[in-house]
Amino acid sequence: MKKYIYLDDVRTPKDSKWEIVRNAKEFREAIQDIGLENIALISLDHDLGETAIKEFFRNAARNKTINYDNILEETGMDCAKWIVDHYLDNYDGSETNLPEILVHSANPVGAKNIMSYINNFLKSRGLEETCYRVQIPHTA
Repeated sequence: MKKYIYLDDVRTPKDSKWEIVRNAKEFREAIQDIGLENIALISLDHDLGETAIKEFFRNAARNKTINYDNILEETGMDCAKWIVDHYLDNYDGSETNLPEILVHSANPVGAKNIMSYINNFLKSRGLEETCYRVQIPHTA
């Protein structure tokens, strides 16, 4: 049975099918340990720490922008970029497809950045743009 990966520093999904990772390092390790061919779905949060949350309130919520120079920890956007690079470096041309990637972030600007990045990659490969924003029932 394929795995479901949930990246979020705070929330925990109510459904126990998810393997929860709390930061970018844990995310990379989980993907490498499990292997993309064994993952059905990945759901990403954008803001993975204190400086990302501060940037959300300083810029994203007010000005609809994110200055990534103000964020010290890696974000869900960094994880989106990493997974595309990991796929290209290790699976490109094989029978393994990129798992479905969704975004559950409460940060609309960060969510849009991730969705645009993943969908642009899919489109460049002639694939349907399937990354979108979802709400996954969770506890805090």
